[in-house]
Amino acid sequence: MSVSKLRAVLLFPLFWLALLSATFSARAAMEIQVIGGAANRIAVAMVPFQAAPGQPRPALTDIAGDDLSRTGQFRLVDAGGAQQPVMSAQVDYGVWRGKGADALVIGQVAALPGGRLEVRFYLLDVLKRTQLAAYSYTIAPAQWRATAHQIADLIYAKLTGIPGAFGSRIAYVQKQGRRYELKVADADGQNPRTVVRSNESVISPMFSPDGARIVYVSFEDKKPVVYVQSLQDGHRRKVAAFKGSNSAPAWTPDGKRLAVVLTRDGASQIYLINADGSALTRLTRGGNIDTEPVFSPDGHSIYFTSDRGGSPQIYRMAASGGEAKRVTFSGSYNVSPTISPDGRYLAYISRDEGRFRVTLQELSSGQTRVLTDTARDESPSFAPNGQAVLYATVQGEQGILGTVSLDGRTHARLSESGVDAREPAWGP
Repeated sequence: MSVSKLRAVLLFPLFWLALLSATFSARAAMEIQVIGGAANRIAVAMVPFQAAPGQPRPALTDIAGDDLSRTGQFRLVDAGGAQQPVMSAQVDYGVWRGKGADALVIGQVAALPGGRLEVRFYLLDVLKRTQLAAYSYTIAPAQWRATAHQIADLIYAKLTGIPGAFGSRIAYVQKQGRRYELKVADADGQNPRTVVRSNESVISPMFSPDGARIVYVSFEDKKPVVYVQSLQDGHRRKVAAFKGSNSAPAWTPDGKRLAVVLTRDGASQIYLINADGSALTRLTRGGNIDTEPVFSPDGHSIYFTSDRGGSPQIYRMAASGGEAKRVTFSGSYNVSPTISPDGRYLAYISRDEGRFRVTLQELSSGQTRVLTDTARDESPSFAPNGQAVLYATVQGEQGILGTVSLDGRTHARLSESGVDAREPAWGP
């Protein structure tokens, strides 16, 4: 096994990260570009909520509206005009039907003592002329964006029957020269905060199932070492720092253990270890390269990348180890598996004519679909509601983040001028 071959499989994301050289600025906001959309989008009119003096900006309806638009499943209807209802009883459904709206969102923000705010909003079915939902929140100004995402989640759930994912978080790595920062941000790329800063590479972040911790690989010790870090107090510990390479960590669904890839015994093999670094157990054996493990949602199986068949492909085995069965058969290079929360789909990176793209496979039928039209994709990760895949790619020699719907019709790209963002992971 050559060193170059080992690096090509084990450090696939780092390879692409090393190609990037643009610096990043101190700006905190990513710009979002949405391309495409579903054939039949739900038309939603969002009337700007009646404002309270000194309330934060942008408006709640602007933030929630952007969330809904980013999915490609909604079309925002112009809510301008004479009628600006605040309560359900004030709504003239004929007016909104005339504007082409299927649903209407109205509400108000009121100032409370102590600087807190009361937010009330209503979701109405314009076609049936009925109220679908009414909610009230008492919040601090610092909870403004989180409340907007929660409103979008409720609208999404009521109108599609599927939970929203706008209130979730993403992790990613930014690079400036030789400086790396592991960031955690809202799902729309806003409110980023730095979890780790290092002059050495940081790769493979993954949220714990409860979202309270993050695992990642850092090269600060001049070799890959696995760390688990609390997102509440910043405390971290080395979980895997054995001889050789320690890489590709993945949480078990209960958050108690991790699958890790070690070369301590020579070959790149998959091990199971407790989240505190104890009780190491080897799961795979042989001279081949086994890497990038990920657990099925029920915790019974592990999907991983291996070259045991002569080229990198994705395999499945019992979480306790044992015989592995090949899962991908289309193409000669398939890596970086991730499983949808319902266990129906496998997303991975496939290579076709020199292009690395996000591909989706339905596990029951084996049918595949290429989701992206880019050429240097990496690190796919499902949204917590399973309706989109987050990934990194390169646009104009700059690393950017992207999301794509499962039908491949809707693409959203999150980028910031001068910023290279890589290694994304979608959290709960």
